[in-house]
Amino acid sequence: MKKTDIILISQLRQNGRLPLTELSRKTELPVSTLHERLKKHLESGLIRPGALLDFEKLGFKTRAYILLAAEEKDKLFEHLKEHPNVNTISRINNGWKLIMECVFKDMYSLEEFVEELEKKFKIKQKEIHYVLNEVKREGFFNQEKAAIKLMG
Repeated sequence: MKKTDIILISQLRQNGRLPLTELSRKTELPVSTLHERLKKHLESGLIRPGALLDFEKLGFKTRAYILLAAEEKDKLFEHLKEHPNVNTISRINNGWKLIMECVFKDMYSLEEFVEELEKKFKIKQKEIHYVLNEVKREGFFNQEKAAIKLMG
């Protein structure tokens, strides 16, 4: 990846709504070149437009990371993919099948969710880790010097 692409992506990670003229100034690339590179990166799936939410401002004050090991993992994954409170699911190792980030209005809703899972699926193992506060979010590749060093 070219250094200018790293800088471009780093700038977008900091502020995805940066005008092309300002991106042009920061990357020292013409706006037309930037437009083409952004189009290429969007088409390849390297970057995508999106929005980061402040869950608390939406009224969802309870967040947790839940680790599960279950027998019917494929059915469990399909169920969780469709559940509106599940923000992210990842397959993991070391005896666990998955970790998921979940968002709920309150602790009661989270407990109902876990009870529902235990009724529908044979859960062999579970751990729930409540998020008390967020220290850093979406920090990967958003500082130019660090990103250039990573791609070194």
